Amino acid sequence: MHSEVKRWELPPEELESQVNAILESGNALELGSLYDDSMKNFEVDTILTGRIINIIGEDVVVDVGYKSEGVVGLDEFDRRDEVAIGDEIEVLLEAAEDDSGLIVLSKRKAARIRGWEKVISTHKEGDVVRGIAIRKIKGGLLVDIGVPVFLPASQVGIRRTADVSEYIDKELECKIIKIDEVRRNIVVSRRLLLEEKRDKQKDALLTEIELNEVRKGLVKNIADFGAFVDLGGIDGLLHITDMSWGRIAHPTEVVKIDQEIEVKIISLDLENERIGLGLKQLMPSPWDGVEAQFPVGTRVMGIVVNLTSYGAFVRLTEGVEGLVHISEMSWTRRLNHPSEMLSIGEEVECIILSINKDKQEISLGIKQVADNPWDTVEGKYPPGTVIAGKGRILTNYGAFV
Repeated sequence: MHSEVKRWELPPEELESQVNAILESGNALELGSLYDDSMKNFEVDTILTGRIINIIGEDVVVDVGYKSEGVVGLDEFDRRDEVAIGDEIEVLLEAAEDDSGLIVLSKRKAARIRGWEKVISTHKEGDVVRGIAIRKIKGGLLVDIGVPVFLPASQVGIRRTADVSEYIDKELECKIIKIDEVRRNIVVSRRLLLEEKRDKQKDALLTEIELNEVRKGLVKNIADFGAFVDLGGIDGLLHITDMSWGRIAHPTEVVKIDQEIEVKIISLDLENERIGLGLKQLMPSPWDGVEAQFPVGTRVMGIVVNLTSYGAFVRLTEGVEGLVHISEMSWTRRLNHPSEMLSIGEEVECIILSINKDKQEISLGIKQVADNPWDTVEGKYPPGTVIAGKGRILTNYGAFV
């Protein structure tokens, strides 16, 4: 330094004065042409603004003002066909130089950071956001709301979904339940939002619902004893016995999951929020006019639909069944079980013995189809007749033959 000053005969004080004058005049770029001061500020994981200077195959060459350029893959651009030389873009500096001497840049990561900053500045925990479910990951879904956020599988719906992948590419409305600024993580819940909406619907429903009215509902769950139908905020129970006037073995014979059906409100307990529903009540009861259709004493044909220890149930028409008690099956046979004489699905001829329309009960007899042998026993076996018979039961007081 001193040798140069001496050569030009410039005192050190004068040199310092000229340098200060240049800085104060705003002409520091003249010095920058000799030494790029911005190089001192290039730190890894910072976002830089660069200019596209070339496109070679799948590589976009970007100048960010560093001593070497960087390369960004075309696949990091949303619209590859709109990438042009001269465009300014934001990139993240991932490494100062790689093995080839180029700096390592990422447009996608820079966009993600900017998106995160925007989301953080405009949203807080409890806010409602919309986004597209982009892919399934371990434990749930990634939803794009400007940045990828995590939607746990347990928070996808009110009822746990068997396969959350069915929501991919669908727009979901969720509530932000956790923001971790340090790790740049956001957790959202669709379930909380659905439950809040459901509670509002339930409150409105309970204030307006009335007994015996007809409403539309969606079948949400099916059990052996019936189906739960969503009426819009609260589920009602459609019991299997209220699905059809006829006999059914399982509710799936009548309804299916996610099926929309019309039901009648047949019981209402607002205090305990219990609603009983009926499907068969929307149709005329086959028991209306049953006495005229099946007068006492007439012969009818029916199908055996069930056997119990005390008798057999016989279907006379859809929704109307009668009971043949085991004692009304045979004049002469002593049966231990109806299956000794009848089988399910068998067609039998019966006599209508009695009808109780209020209780929806019909008593049937099979033995009455034939003549009662006791009516002719005196003429067939007058006292003093000698006969041969087979011993059936021996007791301490005698024998039954």
